[in-house]
Amino acid sequence: MHAFLEYIPLVIFFIFYKFTDIYWATASLILASAIQITYFIIKKQPIPKRNLIFFGLIAIFGGLTIYMHDDTFLKWKVTIIQGFFAIALIISQKVFNKNIIKEFLGEALTLPEHIWDKLNLAWAIFFAVCGLLNWYIAFNFSLETWVNFKVFGLTALTFIFAIGSVLSLYKYMPDEHAQTNKK
Repeated sequence: MHAFLEYIPLVIFFIFYKFTDIYWATASLILASAIQITYFIIKKQPIPKRNLIFFGLIAIFGGLTIYMHDDTFLKWKVTIIQGFFAIALIISQKVFNKNIIKEFLGEALTLPEHIWDKLNLAWAIFFAVCGLLNWYIAFNFSLETWVNFKVFGLTALTFIFAIGSVLSLYKYMPDEHAQTNKK
C-alpha cells in the first residue's frame, strides 16, 4: 500500500501535465506531496524520511519553477534527488560504516557482508546513472520527452533494476526445500 501511495503524486503530475501545462502539473505535484505528508500526520504514523526529502525538494524546486515560470528548476530536482540517493548510499557506508540497503532489507534477507556492500554500491551507481540520464534528457530533448521519461522511464528503470537486484541475490537466499527436509 505504501509503495502505491508514493506514486500518486507522480500520476497526478502526469495527468495535470497532459491536460494543462507544466506549471499546473508542478502545483499539483506540490499539493499531492503535501497531502501525502498530511496523511501520515493524520494517521499518527512516522513520516518516511524519503517522503520528507521529496516534499522538501518538490516544494523548493517546484515553487521556483512556478514563481520564475521556468521548468529548469523542476528538471534539476530529479537529478538532485538521484544524486542525493547515490551520495547518501556511498557516504553512509564509507564514512559511517552503515549500509542503507542492508538497513532496509536486512530483516527480509540474510546475505554475506560483501554482497550487501556490492548491492549498496550497485544502487548508488544506478542512482547516479539515472541522475545523469535525467539531466541529459531534460536539457537535450523536448519537455514532452522529459516528462514521459520522468514518469515512465525512471519508474521502469527502477523496477527493472530492482528485479535484476533480486534475481542476482537469488543464489544467496536460503533453500527453503533443503531447510524443510532438515526438520
